[in-house]
Amino acid sequence: MSALDALESAVERRREADRDEDELATRIQALGADRSRLADELDGSLVRSRKLERANREIAERLDAAIGTIRAVLGEANGAGADHEEDEDE
Repeated sequence: MSALDALESAVERRREADRDEDELATRIQALGADRSRLADELDGSLVRSRKLERANREIAERLDAAIGTIRAVLGEANGAGADHEEDEDE
């Protein structure tokens, strides 16, 4: 192999290495874009999850209040019914 052939071979290897670096840089850039997109989606999901948790807590509190009201009304109705039954017995 002559020195010229060796030089041409080295130049070709360098070109391939440069192409490989360019492809790698492109892939890294694509991965960075994917990472940014996924981070944005995750942030959006976290916000939505927090809103759903807050709504769930509010609904649970309202249900507890409604259950308490219903129990109070039923308790009053049972108490009034017992009083009414006592009046009929007399």
